[in-house]
Amino acid sequence: MATCLTDRALIRLAGEDVRGFLQGLVTNDVATLKAEAPRWAALLTPQGKALFDFLIWADGDAVLLDCEAAEAEALAKRLALYRLRRPITIEPTGGAVHWAAEGTEGVPDPRLAQLGRRWLGAPGAVAAGWTEHRLRLGVTEGVAELGSGETLWLECNAAELGGVSFTKGCYVGQENTARMHYRSTVNRRLVVAPLGEAGKRTRATYPEFGLMVEHRRVEDLGDALRPAWLELALAEPAAE
Repeated sequence: MATCLTDRALIRLAGEDVRGFLQGLVTNDVATLKAEAPRWAALLTPQGKALFDFLIWADGDAVLLDCEAAEAEALAKRLALYRLRRPITIEPTGGAVHWAAEGTEGVPDPRLAQLGRRWLGAPGAVAAGWTEHRLRLGVTEGVAELGSGETLWLECNAAELGGVSFTKGCYVGQENTARMHYRSTVNRRLVVAPLGEAGKRTRATYPEFGLMVEHRRVEDLGDALRPAWLELALAEPAAE
């Protein structure tokens, strides 16, 4: 079966208290990460804007980051800046990320079960259909769609798609992210919409699918796709 996502790469972090190292950097809880239960997370700017997003997998005492292949080197270099003198290695590793829309292989995507199943393994035949499947469910990812230091993490629908923990403690960008959450001030959202004329709010276009990703104000979502998870988020009352 053709399941390999060739636009993804793996970075392995290993060494002394590697989970504690990541816990103070990324948006999701690494301390309670369990085998076969990956988590979606991001590395943010101090202002709470997304730099890189990735899935985190447990690998024994080490951790694997399932990230964009095109951004893997930049992500590793950014993490290395925070390492200082800690005895931690941050290196690309072999293997591949696999996906299937249905079946029993792997585990449900932690963002949204409807995204399908995901697992790590040896490289294989290239999967078809992943990007369109993801977009039609309204899920955005990667620098082309999220931007690099351009979009607040909660505007990337991180709370709704399990990409942030509000109980784990401090991390880079945590203060502004928590403030937005508790004050319910997420005024804009990254959304997927039918392809139209690109403008200032356009992030990415996919003519082959008839779709585009835009950064829109919540009161002006217009023709954006509104999957059930987004409708629920928009209908929720303000947090107390």
